[in-house]
Parts: sequence; C-alpha cells; structure tokens
Amino acid sequence: MRTGVAASPGIAIGKAYRYLKNTIAINENSLREDEIESQLRVLDDALTKTKSQLSDLCAYASEKVGDEKAKIFESHLAMIEDEELLGDIQQKIIEGRMYPDAAVHAAVKKYTVLFGQIEDAYIRERIADIQDVCSRLINNICGVPTMSLNQVAEESIVIARDLTPSDTVQLNKTVVKGFCTDVGGFTSHTAIMARSLGIPAVVGLLNITNDVQDGDVIIVDGGKGQVLINPDQTLLRQYETRKTAEEAEQQALRKLINLPAETRDRARIVELAANIGSIEDCDAALENGAEGVGLLRTEFFYMGRSTLPSEEEQFQIYKSILQKMAPHAVTIRTLDIGGDKKTACIDIPEEGNPFLGWRAIRICLERTDIFKTQLRAILRASHFGEARILFPMISDLSEIRMAKSILKSVMQELDHQNIEYNKTIEVGIMIEVPAAAIAADILIQEVDFFSIGTNDLIQYTLAVDRMNGKISNLYKPFHIAVLRLVKNVVAVSHDAGKWTGMCGELAGCAEAAPILLGFGLDELSMSSASLLKVKSVIRSCTLQQAEEIARKALSLNETEKIEALLAQVSEQFSLSGENE
Repeated sequence: MRTGVAASPGIAIGKAYRYLKNTIAINENSLREDEIESQLRVLDDALTKTKSQLSDLCAYASEKVGDEKAKIFESHLAMIEDEELLGDIQQKIIEGRMYPDAAVHAAVKKYTVLFGQIEDAYIRERIADIQDVCSRLINNICGVPTMSLNQVAEESIVIARDLTPSDTVQLNKTVVKGFCTDVGGFTSHTAIMARSLGIPAVVGLLNITNDVQDGDVIIVDGGKGQVLINPDQTLLRQYETRKTAEEAEQQALRKLINLPAETRDRARIVELAANIGSIEDCDAALENGAEGVGLLRTEFFYMGRSTLPSEEEQFQIYKSILQKMAPHAVTIRTLDIGGDKKTACIDIPEEGNPFLGWRAIRICLERTDIFKTQLRAILRASHFGEARILFPMISDLSEIRMAKSILKSVMQELDHQNIEYNKTIEVGIMIEVPAAAIAADILIQEVDFFSIGTNDLIQYTLAVDRMNGKISNLYKPFHIAVLRLVKNVVAVSHDAGKWTGMCGELAGCAEAAPILLGFGLDELSMSSASLLKVKSVIRSCTLQQAEEIARKALSLNETEKIEALLAQVSEQFSLSGENE
C-alpha cells in the first residue's frame, strides 16, 4: 500500500495507464545575429497558437465543469500574456542568443526556483501552472503535439508524475476512473479540478510512476489517500464491496438535500452551512444542500499574488458569492493570514512560533490600511445579500473593541459618501484561543455571535502542533478539556441571547454530530462533502438522545472512552436520515 495526499474522495478500481510525457530536447546552441529576428517570429507564432489552445480549453472547461473552474485557464492565458515573463524570454533570445525553446525553459526554471522558496503551499503549487503553460509553449515552438488524456480508450487509473489542469479537465470520466501522481498537494489546481469532476485521486505519492506498470490492477482510495497495487482477490473483493456501499450511501444521502437538519423528534433544527474559499465552491455547497456559508476564507484572495487585492476586486468577489448563496447568509472571515498561511503581498517576518505570532486580527489591527480596504469591500457587498463579519484569532476584549472601532469608522466613511450597505450587519468572533473560550461570557457582550474554530482551539488547548505528524496522536478533538470549552462557549452565548456556530473540522465529523447537537450548537459549517452525512445523523436521533450522549461524554475522564462512546452510539443512527 502507498500513502499520499487525499486529493479527491471516493474509491476507484481499474488497470494502470501510465501517462508519461516525452521530454523534449532543448536546443542549447547559440543563435547567430542573423537568426534573431526569425526566431522571434517563431516565438510569436507559438504564442499565438498557445493562446488559441488555451482559449479553446477555457471554453471546453466552462461547458464541462462550469465558468468558475474555467478561470484556471483564464489565469493561464494571463500568464502567457504577462509582460514580465515575455520580456524575460525575449531578452534571453535577443541578448542571451538563446533559441526560443531554451529561452522559455530558462524562464520557467527561474520562476520555479523563485516560487519554490516561498513557504506557502498554495503559492508553491502555482509552479505547476507556470510549468503547464510553458510546456505547451515549448511544444508549439518545437512543433510537437501536446499529449491529451482523451486518448485513454478503456477504463483505467491514470498514473503520472503530475497532471496539469489542462490534462485534468480533458479527463473522460467514462474511462478514467481515478488517478495517482508523484507530486501535488490538496490545494493544487489539479486536486481542485479532480474534486469538481468527482474523480477519486491521490497525489504526492513520490514515486508511484516507478512502482506501477501499464496494466497493473490499481485501487485508489481518495478519501484516505491510499493506493493499492495488484491487490489479492480478498482485498479486491473488500474494496469492491466498499465501493458499492459508498455509492449506495451517497445515493441515499442525496434524498436529504432539500430536507432540514432536524432531529427525529422535531425538537431541534440545526443550520448546516459550508466552509468555502472561492465563488466556485458555492456550487458544491448548494448541490449538497448547504443553508449558507459559515466560513468564507478570504485569505485565499490574497495568496498567490505579489500585490494586495483592491477594494473593488474584493467587493466583486464578495458580491458574487452573496448573490449566488442568496437568500442564505454568508459569514465572511476577515483576513486570517500568518501561521502556516503566508502571502507575498504582505511582509510577514520569520518567527520562532508563527502560530503564536503576528497573524490574523493582530496583523489587521496593525495594518489598518489592509483591514479598512477589506471592511469597505465587505460592507459594500452586504447591500446585495445577507453578510456577516467574523474576526479571527481574538484573545482579548480590547481586540474586539479596536476592530469594531475601525469597522465603525469605515461605516462613517461610507455614510459620508452615500454608499449603501447593511447598517445592522452581524459581527462575530472566532473562538479558537483558549483564553477566548474561558472568557466567552465577557466577550459575548461585545458581539452578535461566536464561531468556534476547533482546528486551532484543539492545538492551542492541548499544546499540539496540528501540522506535526510526529505528535499527531496527541491531537485529540474529543479530549475532555476541548469538550468542556465548547460546551461553555455555547452555554454563555445562549445565556446572553446570542448564537454559536462551529466551523472547524470537528463540525464535519459525523461521529461528533450527536454530542455537538447535545451541546446546543446552532450552526455547523463544514466542507460540502460532509454536509449530507452529518445531516443524516442529526435526522436519525432525538434531541433527548443527543443531550444524554453529551452528558455521558462529559462524565468520562479519558479521551479513549469518549471516542469509544461516540463510535458505539454512531452505529445506532442509520444513514437514511428518515425521521417521519
């Protein structure tokens, strides 16, 4: 068994099709003076052909996976038209006396090294986009046809070193059942496209192309990030049974899309929302019955770029998301950068403990220029839908008051300019620092709602770096201390007549649904893929059962006992979600 990055869920079984692209021999000879003009024309012709191909791909992608995903190829077109990149290539031809293919190859190498030095995973993974575009350009310079996965003729698992977005969008789902790659990450465009197409995928397998031969039987478990090569008949039957069961379960869950997340005794309804990072994520949210957006991760609009997004640019994004999700609410988290999330457009110094350092609201309260620009964009967009504002990483009352003071000043500016916005917009804070959870009764007086970010709350409470695989066994969502903090936050918000949601990964855990329901969570926000399963559990138990499970869990003093309890009770609730 090989283990990599779980890029797109589902189980796929088929024969291996190794998709290994031919390496083009770059012309390393030097140009003569009298060849420069003709080679510049070769470059221009190749650029024209490349732009045409990318335009066709954009149109094809728009029809196949939607306009938002097609924007990947719009960004590729923007790359091939980038003045700095083209200027660099032309300079290498004119002054460096390089042939066009060598000039493009050298430029790619330069940007690969540059982007590879950036710690942020999202930005590093943009290297694949640059390489994809320039590889296409080199093929056109050299007159080599670009390979296409349209050539796959029988049901297969594609094995490749990497798959570019243009490769992935051309996958024929009727024959390509899954894919595995040596490289790649969860936020790579390839992974995003795979999830959009619903193709199980595992990436970052390091050397899968060397371990597999054409025709080998492959099992891809995209949910667990596991790949099996030539399994025995017993294993094969087990996975075939699992695959059939998962497909049947998903089909059954689809019946719940338009039903509320209501307990079996109809004593309680929970709002189920989606965590999203882009407008294209709205489609998956709505397709899975999301009742709004509980967390819009705005940091993604700052990543992968060297300049800050303008107010107008942000306004258009927020407006589009609000209109797409209407009439549901969209909770917009203000910039949460720092820790493991960095961007070239904001200079964040190296820190010994970045998760405890200059990040999120701490940056915004210091860089008020960035903060005000974002708040103006959010407020302007609030005129077009139900928006909420969420401040992250709050640990003290003074931070809330400072953030609200800046928000008030922005509102006054908009009033002075006669710009419309929702003057009663709800303002909440993330509860992800233990200090905030403990002092929740004080903080709730300053805000309209809480949203519990369990990813950070757990790591801060248990002093466990959630990114450190060495101590991952110590990262325990059901630790009694974590559960007590969650219960306290919900209780004090209700005492104050306010509401509390949860947007961390724990919210999307089906096993956790009964205990969170028992604690009284008003909203659970999660990845779109988890919505129907969580809804099924909620609809399969009564409020009394959920509250009893919560009480019993809090009476236990060992995490393992709590986990065993939840595993046991989860079997009581069917996945049908029937509560008639």
